[in-house]
Amino acid sequence: MLIPQLSTPRLILRAFNQQDFDAYADMCGNPEVVRYIGYGKPLSREESWRNLAMMLGHWQLRGYGMWAVEEKSSGEMIGRIGYWQPEDWPGLEIGWSLRRQFWGLGYATEGAKAAMAYGFENWGITELISLIRPENQASRRVAEKLGEKLQSAIALLGAEALVYSITKEDFNLG
Repeated sequence: MLIPQLSTPRLILRAFNQQDFDAYADMCGNPEVVRYIGYGKPLSREESWRNLAMMLGHWQLRGYGMWAVEEKSSGEMIGRIGYWQPEDWPGLEIGWSLRRQFWGLGYATEGAKAAMAYGFENWGITELISLIRPENQASRRVAEKLGEKLQSAIALLGAEALVYSITKEDFNLG
């Protein structure tokens, strides 16, 4: 499957490649980065490899998935942004995760906004959710900047997750 490439003023959202793996493993192995993702535990290099393969497989199975995020100015792979919907997930999720040194620069909002616009415009998506741990204030702010509204709280992977959502109509009004 051909993964589309998206561009923003500062970022390129593109398919992952093998050259991204060291940076990806660094991100997945950083306790600060992963404390609110999944089970909140850092991944080993071996687990990071399987996780990256799973991200690529998601594109094949669903027709959408997570993009590698490349910073235009440096050419570095700085994280992942995109769609996630494993079996039995509560909805189609827009998610983001950036390497620690790239936090606080507005990249998550910029990249997620581009991914959302592409999905709403090209894939017939009508609603997106973001599942965010209550204590993850930074991601809650990103969701709000994207126009997502808090809908509910659910139990997910042994912890509480807040469900933020946005419809295509509300996104287009924003």
